[in-house]
Amino acid sequence: MKRSQAMKSPTWRTAVALLLIIVIAGSIRPTPAAAQDQETDLDRRVRAFLDSRSRGWRDMNVPAVDGQKIYDIIVEHEYTRAVEIGTSTGHSGIWIAWALSKTGGKLITIEIDERRHREATAAFEEAGLSEYIDARLANAHELVPQLEGPFDFVFSDADKDWYTRYFEWMLPKLEVGGCFTAHNVRNSSSRYGGRGRGGQSGTGAFVQALLATEGLDTTFFTSGGGLSISYKLPPGIF
Repeated sequence: MKRSQAMKSPTWRTAVALLLIIVIAGSIRPTPAAAQDQETDLDRRVRAFLDSRSRGWRDMNVPAVDGQKIYDIIVEHEYTRAVEIGTSTGHSGIWIAWALSKTGGKLITIEIDERRHREATAAFEEAGLSEYIDARLANAHELVPQLEGPFDFVFSDADKDWYTRYFEWMLPKLEVGGCFTAHNVRNSSSRYGGRGRGGQSGTGAFVQALLATEGLDTTFFTSGGGLSISYKLPPGIF
């Protein structure tokens, strides 16, 4: 009798332990992705600012769909060292800096026009993103060649007839895995191509330069104003 009870006791304890495990496991639920990525005070501030300006972005700014695309690229790839050529009044810079606030990065943005530069810096301050932005009032023709890399993200939205030169200057400074993007660009010269000023071709020639450059993976996002997206591949992979 005692032997029988002794043999049953471990079995009973095992059953109780298994029951407890089942009960505990049943009470645990995976944390939803939304709960893991809670909206911060900064997120709410930036979103409120963008909402308040949703119908007021003019002056050569990007549409929101392109801003969101740029944001997604930066966050997905965890880019931290960004350059924007052509600030305008700050819409795209806000999307870029907002993304960099997630990755711990910083943006250098360049604007030649003093009025637009002032409006942009005021917008960055109001959106709460100034600490993520180095806004420079300068001629990109002079400053871009002087920038010291490396960088992992570039957004070009300045004078279209200089796109090819900006690309040629920045590509050597772009890290492998980095991304060069340009606005008002499609895989066709029919809409944005043609001859530009200063002896440079328009974005049609820029697209040709992108597609002819080895070591790039280039696609075109056409839901907004047209965005070329080129990733720099490791040597030998093309």
